[in-house]
Amino acid sequence: MSSDAEMAIFGEAAPYLRKSEKERIEAQNRPFDAKAACFVVDEKQMYVKGTIQSREGGKVTVKKYDDTTVTVKDDEVFPMNPPKFDKIEDMTYSGLFCVTVNPYKWLPVYNPEVVAGYRGKKRQEAPPHIFSISDNAYQFMLTDRNNQSILITGESGAGKTVNTKRVIQYFATIAVTGEKKKDQQPGKMQGTLEDQIIQANPLLEAFGNAKTVRNDNSSRFGKFIRIHFGTTGKLASADIETYLLEKSRVTFQLASERSYHIFYQIMSNKKPELIDLLLISTNPYDFPYVSQGEVTVASIDDSEELLATDNAVDILGFSPDEKVGMYKLTGAVMHYGNMKFKQKQREEQAEPDSTEVADKAGYLMGLNSADLLKALCYPRVKVGNEYVTKGQNVQQVYNSVGALAKSVYEKMFLWMVIRINQQLDTKQPRQHFIGVLDIAGFEIFDFNSLEQLCINFTNEKLQQFFNHHMFVLEQEEYKKEGIEWEFIDFGMDLAACIELIEKPMGIFSILEEECMFPKATDTSFKNKLYDQHLGKSNNFQKPKPVKGKAEAHFSLVHYAGTVDYNISGWLDKNKDPLNETVVGLYQKSSLKLLSFLFSNYAGKKQLKSTSENLNKLMTNLRSTHPHFVRCLIPNETKTPGEMDHYLVMHQLRCNGVLEGIRICRKGFPSRILYADFKQRYKILNASAIPEGQFIDSKKASEKLLSSIDVDHNQYRFGHTKVFFKAGLLGLLEEMRDEKLVSLITHTQAMCRGYLMRTEFKKMNERRESIYIIQYNVRAFMNVKHWPWMKLYFKMKPLLKSAESEKEIANMKEEFEKTKEELAKSEAKRKELEEKMVTLLQEKNDLQLQVQSVSNLHFQIHFASSYSAALSLLFSIDLHKQTCNRARFSTAFYPVLSFTPKQSEYKFTTIWDFTVTSTLMVTQKKPRSPGLTRLTNFQVRMPFKTVRVQILEHKRTSKV
Repeated sequence: MSSDAEMAIFGEAAPYLRKSEKERIEAQNRPFDAKAACFVVDEKQMYVKGTIQSREGGKVTVKKYDDTTVTVKDDEVFPMNPPKFDKIEDMTYSGLFCVTVNPYKWLPVYNPEVVAGYRGKKRQEAPPHIFSISDNAYQFMLTDRNNQSILITGESGAGKTVNTKRVIQYFATIAVTGEKKKDQQPGKMQGTLEDQIIQANPLLEAFGNAKTVRNDNSSRFGKFIRIHFGTTGKLASADIETYLLEKSRVTFQLASERSYHIFYQIMSNKKPELIDLLLISTNPYDFPYVSQGEVTVASIDDSEELLATDNAVDILGFSPDEKVGMYKLTGAVMHYGNMKFKQKQREEQAEPDSTEVADKAGYLMGLNSADLLKALCYPRVKVGNEYVTKGQNVQQVYNSVGALAKSVYEKMFLWMVIRINQQLDTKQPRQHFIGVLDIAGFEIFDFNSLEQLCINFTNEKLQQFFNHHMFVLEQEEYKKEGIEWEFIDFGMDLAACIELIEKPMGIFSILEEECMFPKATDTSFKNKLYDQHLGKSNNFQKPKPVKGKAEAHFSLVHYAGTVDYNISGWLDKNKDPLNETVVGLYQKSSLKLLSFLFSNYAGKKQLKSTSENLNKLMTNLRSTHPHFVRCLIPNETKTPGEMDHYLVMHQLRCNGVLEGIRICRKGFPSRILYADFKQRYKILNASAIPEGQFIDSKKASEKLLSSIDVDHNQYRFGHTKVFFKAGLLGLLEEMRDEKLVSLITHTQAMCRGYLMRTEFKKMNERRESIYIIQYNVRAFMNVKHWPWMKLYFKMKPLLKSAESEKEIANMKEEFEKTKEELAKSEAKRKELEEKMVTLLQEKNDLQLQVQSVSNLHFQIHFASSYSAALSLLFSIDLHKQTCNRARFSTAFYPVLSFTPKQSEYKFTTIWDFTVTSTLMVTQKKPRSPGLTRLTNFQVRMPFKTVRVQILEHKRTSKV
């Protein structure tokens, strides 16, 4: 993609991504003498452009572009690229990874049209951009079905955080689900999943970012953001892991730095209700914890940032109580810095200087201020199996207050991350993830403490991961595949420095050991370090005193440079002791958030926790396919457009960028399986692979490559893969695209030809039809005035009238026949009706006779209380249907017989015909004392209902 028309899709970002055609043509046509043009070594700018004037005896005279002339050695002059290669770009590719420079100004290169422009584009189809790296990772995930990671690394102030946000924005845009959340209630998920993923950044930045010497918005914690995708490649969920929050910044900042953004956002007075709620003022200098350095940053609008933070809290679904709790704890931390204590006279015991500040802090934290002050000055400690009260001097109380403030802030930050993860977990099915790593960059300050060592150690491990992936695994792959290769040692192994820090008897190990001894001091710790490592490891050195800089106790040679460390307070920082009495108050606080934060409190060593988290991170990274983005800082003054060549070159060397270019040039960075190569590139020359017979994928690939017009020294055949030099696979892709375009064009031509032939056939048919119509019209016009034709027109209606008369006659004949048939049917109907009346009369007479003479005999079987059955045979004189129950005959004599083991009542007739009936049995309490049971039988028959009562005595039964 190079023409202005093709670049138009990027909108206003186009000129920042690639020069216009006009500028490139001008550069290409500019006069250029390849023999005379050169770069020459310069003390200030490292290298400058010049023109060779003469060469003599190993010396070269060069005229610089500022018209000064210098004479240098021959090896200090380097050839210059033609002007057409001159580019001013903030991003470029270096080998297999992307390099980006912090422009120190806003550029429109992350707009929505730029996101759309890079979607689905191959690396060579668009200008270099982190969106291209992101899209490649997304496509790799879909095709290879592997987890991916994007490691954005660089020194502090190089732009890692901004690039991380843009990468997250890209994934949230291209893989959007499009489902809107219906519930917009406070404390519920609001907006879409992609909105929440993007809004997690402002909230974490407010509580985790701060101004440093190099960076106005420096991440003071590391984060690994995993974006999970479903089977279709759509967003499924996300989660965030955080590392190394610099909690010491809560209570201490250097002169040119400031604390976390959230403190200054609250005091911006953009939301006055917060000022009243937290009992604070709008002047940062009223609070010592947040005013030790600078309090304003020119590039940050704290008022607007507060609105963004508050909005992010709502979008991420925090409940109103949680939101208020976060603000209250933040305000309480500020008040902690104002607590004053004094020494009791003649005692080494501290006591409160005033209670006003403690009252405010206690109110915000849901505590009794008197209990808080008592716990600070007289904490209870466990000695053996008993608790005793221990006195504290003023300095110990201040240390305790600071430790509590840092602990509250840290636990609140970690809780926020957990709550964000809960909201981002949608419970949708996950398949693969893309992880984006943003770790605080390598730091070299005038004063470097334990926090800087942890950050630099993390960067050392990440650089070692990069080196191992780029240089060691790459060359091992060549040997495993049987490619001729001489192993190259790039001198990038950082194991010595890493082992010096983390291995047994390393710096971390010695620090842990010292923390176990109650009487250990900073001096004893330093002496142990010197005894163990000074003179034994090249990476451990004794620093030289420098005027104007803070005292340093030891120096470490890192990959990015030598750093002097000050060990003051490292023992306390690692032990991180908290006043357990105050922690007990926190656990019983009426503020739900505070009590929850300390509900499962357990003291843990700082370094142990750091090492565990770092090892977990490295395990996650090793399980993914990594993509690297190297961020560079152009100058130390944050000046847009200014390039410190020495600084940039130092970063390129330390980050392995130059070595990465070397191995890409010498090695074979692109590779593909034989089966995949055959399937994908067979289109380039299908005739090279015989049809109709089986052929091995490796042999097919060899035949295919040998038949293609490419440099055959640019690839090698391994055991399972074919390897390519940098750029060759891209060339094959271009050839494949051209072939596909040709085939598609040919197919389109055939389709268009078929459609046109079909249309032409229809046109011919229409033309023939028109000819026939025209022929008939002309023929009619010719005979229209012919006398015989006029006669025909007059006679034609008369012919139809004759036919009508015949039809009327036929209809009359059919009508007469129908009338005769109707008369016969009426006579038959009357005859049948008379016969039916006669039959009905006979039927009624017969029914009356049957009712008057019928005698029915029934046999009733029933179960008695003596486990036997009484069979009673009786006859009933059934009168006419109209008779009532009183006229039934009641004189009948029972015949008793017993049938054993009868279990149910049965009703049977002894006549030949069947009578439908039902039998109902009820029992009532007997009225006569001699009776044991009164049983009613109710017999229903078609004509009448007969009721029979059976009275049973204890020994006899009668009816």
